[in-house]
Amino acid sequence: MKVRTLKRHLREGMKNIFRNGWMTVASAGAVTVTLILVGTFLAVILNLNNMSKKVEDDVVIKVLIDVTAEDSDVQTLKNDIEDNPEVDSVIFSSKSEELKNLMDGMGQEGKAFKLFEQDNPLNHALIVKAKKPENTVTIAEKIKSLDKVEKVTYGKDVVEKLFDFIKYARIVGLVLIIGLVLTAIFLISNTIKLTIMARSKEIGIMKLVGATNGFIRWPFFIEGALLGILGSIVPITFILVGYRYLIHSIQGNVSIPFFELLPFNPFAWQLSLIVLAIGAFIGIWGSVMSVRKFLKV
Repeated sequence: MKVRTLKRHLREGMKNIFRNGWMTVASAGAVTVTLILVGTFLAVILNLNNMSKKVEDDVVIKVLIDVTAEDSDVQTLKNDIEDNPEVDSVIFSSKSEELKNLMDGMGQEGKAFKLFEQDNPLNHALIVKAKKPENTVTIAEKIKSLDKVEKVTYGKDVVEKLFDFIKYARIVGLVLIIGLVLTAIFLISNTIKLTIMARSKEIGIMKLVGATNGFIRWPFFIEGALLGILGSIVPITFILVGYRYLIHSIQGNVSIPFFELLPFNPFAWQLSLIVLAIGAFIGIWGSVMSVRKFLKV
């Protein structure tokens, strides 16, 4: 495409924005409201994915070894678990290490357990990590059937509920985002339909003098993109200001395990680009729908 032709398309697209007056304001407003919701859901989903990744990385299976097990039994058990293709790693933890971990985890109160250093009542353990965290439950059930296994722990109820929550939260968030994007596309599409109908005679003349469909369509595509981008500015500002405020508000005040928001930078840039791209996509696709259906000249 020639530079002169591109300039003409940009000029016509911008003229269409001003020519439609309140319809442009209404469409940009609809995109703004939609993208505020879309951006909010995106921020929640991205942070939820980050938190879930941290949780998944910390989900392990602890296999307590029977106290009667010999060293050879422990090695056999370790080998049997490692043979499972779903297992990522198996680490041996002696009962002295288990006692130390228990004492460290209890802080000052843990010093009381020093009495057990000479006669340690704890079991040796194997710390098992799955390649895919969602396979944790399946692996744990298989390990229970092996010889010299006294007990298998992995926080069954918490892990199962957590994985279910993460899965459904992602699905619900994506469904809502898709629904909102489709709504915005419909609104922009209607605005551009009005533009096309109002200029039908002009478009007919352009066709008669040899203008191609592509030449006629480009200004409408640019108009749609500009509507989407204009509608992205307020949501990006709103979400980033709110996110910065949220980070400063909860920093040092919330001590919920695994609850850690993504740092403002580079998250702010990433979210801004995503929202801007969604806005442009909404506008362009709305134009494509309108032009394809109504540009019959």
